[in-house]
Amino acid sequence: MSVISEIPGSRTEGLRISLITLGCDKNTVDSEEMLGILTHAGYSLAELPEDADAVIVNTCCFIHDALQESIDTLLEVAEYKKTGSLKYLIAAGCMSERYKDEIAAEIPEVDAFVGTTGFTAIAEVLSRLKAGEKEVRVFPDINRVTEESPRQITNRPYTEYLKIAEGCDKKCTYCAIPRFRGNYRSIPMNRLVKTARLLVEDGVRELILVAQETTVYGVDLYGEKKLPELLRRLAEIEELKWIRILYCYPEEIDDELIDVMVEEPKVLHYIDMPLQHTETRMLQRMGRIFTKEKLYALVEKLRERIPDITLRTTLITGFPGEKEEEHEACMETLNDLEFDRVGVFTYSREEGTVAADMPDQISEDVKERYRNEIMELQQEISLDKNESLVGSTMDVIIEGYIPEDDVYVGRSYRDAPDVDGMVFLEADRELISGTILPVTISGASEYDLTAVIAEE
Repeated sequence: MSVISEIPGSRTEGLRISLITLGCDKNTVDSEEMLGILTHAGYSLAELPEDADAVIVNTCCFIHDALQESIDTLLEVAEYKKTGSLKYLIAAGCMSERYKDEIAAEIPEVDAFVGTTGFTAIAEVLSRLKAGEKEVRVFPDINRVTEESPRQITNRPYTEYLKIAEGCDKKCTYCAIPRFRGNYRSIPMNRLVKTARLLVEDGVRELILVAQETTVYGVDLYGEKKLPELLRRLAEIEELKWIRILYCYPEEIDDELIDVMVEEPKVLHYIDMPLQHTETRMLQRMGRIFTKEKLYALVEKLRERIPDITLRTTLITGFPGEKEEEHEACMETLNDLEFDRVGVFTYSREEGTVAADMPDQISEDVKERYRNEIMELQQEISLDKNESLVGSTMDVIIEGYIPEDDVYVGRSYRDAPDVDGMVFLEADRELISGTILPVTISGASEYDLTAVIAEE
């Protein structure tokens, strides 16, 4: 969860706004567009949500835990109507789109509901509330492409997400996202390049491409995959130094994409490809069009073409019908392929999905055991890989300073923000956040590295 506590440059008096973002990095982009719109409309922000006149909660409901966090956050903020200055509570995003009627019934303190494609109307929503309208609802077609909006950078002024598409056309049996995010819609390339240039002009040095799936970017607009072309155009932006790609479905990673990663120095040798499982029968039950054999072939090709590539994946444990031997086989595959980064989630039974009605649902205890066993294995793999880096030199982007330890903290090309490890750097001079500089790795743990500034 992130709370936005200031909008630089906002001077106009009016309602004091607080915006709380829950969920994924795609939600972060939507929140930053809402902030940009509010900035241009003249709104200012309260330092704390409890001091705000209006609070916007950009909600998530991807899995049950995310849904519960969204509910708890709305309930917590609603209390500020009794104890603070809060006049208006706005629920935006995925949970608002999916459960607006339930929220209205259970949390009557919510004054407005904004759907997943309605966030560009946020200033209008506040105007309607100020005019006395009750229970404002803004739910445009979930399959529309939202209009271009100003954007306010919030967290890391040197690293930003570039959302290149919205929605999803996949038929994964465990996922409800198309129900409230709509079909796959690519954002026009010229618009993306324009946004990227504006972000870089504001100081961004690392762009992270995100979507429900990045690898099929452009198919709906241009009739063919255009991610490689987009990467080449972004690489032409002079002051942009790093381009990172997330959410690459393995079946869509082709030679043209690999060629760009080999040929364009700014495109980091890092691929996040969510597998969810490694065994073919389980992949078929999940609605994934991939096989174990293709997985081995793809990993071999990637490492042959890009020897220093970092491979990240995510897995689901305890999917309905998963047998003990399939869990063991998955661990054997992970041991063989040695992914650099692995995130593991226990299966969440989401209403309205095919998997929710499947027989052979797995107990929570077994799901957790499967998860813990995979994580223990991955810790061993990760430690071995990190220790092999000791003595090597790589570039790191500085993210901050820890005064009590007298070390700087940063990320290498191997580390996406908030999900991967960190590099802790000893330095004998002051370093500015956002600086990219070469370091020599001096130590390793399961997830993080230590380093010193490389000798020139």
